[in-house]
Amino acid sequence: MSKKIGYAVVGLGVGRTHCDAAYNSKNAVLVAVCDLMDAKLESAKKAYNGVLTYKSFDEMLKNPDIDIVSVCVPSGLHAELAVKALESGKHVLVEKPIDISVENAMKIETARIKTGLKAGVIHQNRFNAVMKPVKDAIDSGKLGRLILGNFGVKWFREQSYYDDGGWRGTWEMDGGGSLMNQAVHTVDLMQWLMGDAHSVTSVSGVYNHKIETEDMTVSIVKFRNGAVATFISSTCCYRGICTDIQLYGSNGSIEVDGDALKLWKINGGENFEEAEMLEKYGGGNGPAVALNPALVLGHAVQVEDIISAVIEDREPLIMPLEAMKSVRIINAIYESAKTGKEVVL
Repeated sequence: MSKKIGYAVVGLGVGRTHCDAAYNSKNAVLVAVCDLMDAKLESAKKAYNGVLTYKSFDEMLKNPDIDIVSVCVPSGLHAELAVKALESGKHVLVEKPIDISVENAMKIETARIKTGLKAGVIHQNRFNAVMKPVKDAIDSGKLGRLILGNFGVKWFREQSYYDDGGWRGTWEMDGGGSLMNQAVHTVDLMQWLMGDAHSVTSVSGVYNHKIETEDMTVSIVKFRNGAVATFISSTCCYRGICTDIQLYGSNGSIEVDGDALKLWKINGGENFEEAEMLEKYGGGNGPAVALNPALVLGHAVQVEDIISAVIEDREPLIMPLEAMKSVRIINAIYESAKTGKEVVL
């Protein structure tokens, strides 16, 4: 390759993980970063040799050396900035959620089609080491017919988390609370593993914070394939308990907490299979990488993927229409909690 891909990042909160991945990529160069806060720009300038800093997103987009932009600003601005980047001739990688509404998310898809450029969306938990064997067990029929799922994001946030962020816990910029911000990754995993959702019945409320949005939801989710799941999101569980991903089929059961396998029971399977799976994935991503140093995890997977997608002229791993599914489910949960009725997607 004669020229490395020029990379830029807007939003230097979670965007720093995008910066790290692009800066360390063999196929890209971190050209520029953009943020409104001088301190964050100065910190980035010290961390990434030669990087250009901008306070104006529009000015950064004029830089011809930039091929890809990671959009890592507050969720309610994702579509606005992603569309601007696409219309300026830049490929985009958008942080989760793709945006806070399906209508806004569709603007990214429309711009992607119109420009013919690449648009990917971050859902890095799909690439936790344990997720491939779990997905394979479902898709191959090893788990049998899916019957039940239990999903729970039982985390904790101090009030200062919302106060310091300014935009967190607001409907306009965050699009929700514990569900849209913290649990969107697990909603994505739920629909990816269990299939298309049919309906939701939910309750939600503000139980332990002073915020506009909710800090807890409890839902029953029905799927088109006949399976049913419970889903809990909370930032009230002192001091952060677990992230449950539990799947029960007609031929087996699998339980995961975050990135760590807790249970692998397959009917007819040998005992050594369960022991092997727990040895590989029971400790989470760290031990899995130790056993297989070639594994790449976290945001780096998708940053490298969008870079490769541009080089190879292929589509990214997770595209806008796929990323919209979790937003559609989340908004249906909010509607059900508000109306007290089952909402069909």
